[in-house]
Amino acid sequence: MKLRTLALLSLIFFFSYCKKDNDEPDMVSMQVHFAHHVDGKQLVKNKMVYVNEAGNPYEVTEIMYFISELKLFRSDGSVVKPAGDNDIHYIDTNDPSTFIWDLDAEIPVGTYDSLTFIFGISEARNKTGLFVNPPEVNMAWPPHLGGGYHYMMLNGFWLNTTGDRKSFNFHLGIGQIYRNNSGQVEDIIGFIQNYFLIKPPDSSFSAGKGQTVKARFTMNIENWFREPHTYDHNQWGGAIMQNQDAIQMGCENGRNVFSVEYF
Repeated sequence: MKLRTLALLSLIFFFSYCKKDNDEPDMVSMQVHFAHHVDGKQLVKNKMVYVNEAGNPYEVTEIMYFISELKLFRSDGSVVKPAGDNDIHYIDTNDPSTFIWDLDAEIPVGTYDSLTFIFGISEARNKTGLFVNPPEVNMAWPPHLGGGYHYMMLNGFWLNTTGDRKSFNFHLGIGQIYRNNSGQVEDIIGFIQNYFLIKPPDSSFSAGKGQTVKARFTMNIENWFREPHTYDHNQWGGAIMQNQDAIQMGCENGRNVFSVEYF
């Protein structure tokens, strides 16, 4: 009797263990690659070869930016955060090593309907002192203008209406509210959080057992100046860090900047 009982308990334990083991989903790793294009072709830096929607001839010298809080939405309604706690990534066109983001957490196999991420850093986290080492610390946004860090520095040159080569710093970050719209630092009475959520179109994918999911996020640079607003360097000038109207226009255009593909 004791032997039968022992055998029965062993079988129960065995099948319970197998069931528990089988209930655990297969997991795979994920990697995000970053590319930077203009009109469907890889960015060429330091050459005045582009013309934006407003008709401004322009060139790009460098782009530095943050994306954060990447989320994957499964077909069963669940949400996966593949970067774990390390979910702020810095990208720099001067440093190709930043073009690949190896995500910390593995993701379950299965079908995913879409993904989202924040361009920049959310208000709760975008505080001065978040970074202490370069290159991220070099993205600091001036404390008197709201503190924290730039969402993006897109630097370059354009030809103005008289054909003069002028520099532009298309910098996105926290905006300011000025008393009487003075634009003077001493008249700042509030700040505006301009970070925004991006949901790229056609971002669904399937993660199969044994594979590494590789996604390519492509920044289509022309869209910063094209849609839904036509951005004119002649109107906004070379520096916009204290111009909330220009920053807001850039951020609204930014929702259409990224496309995603898998390879």
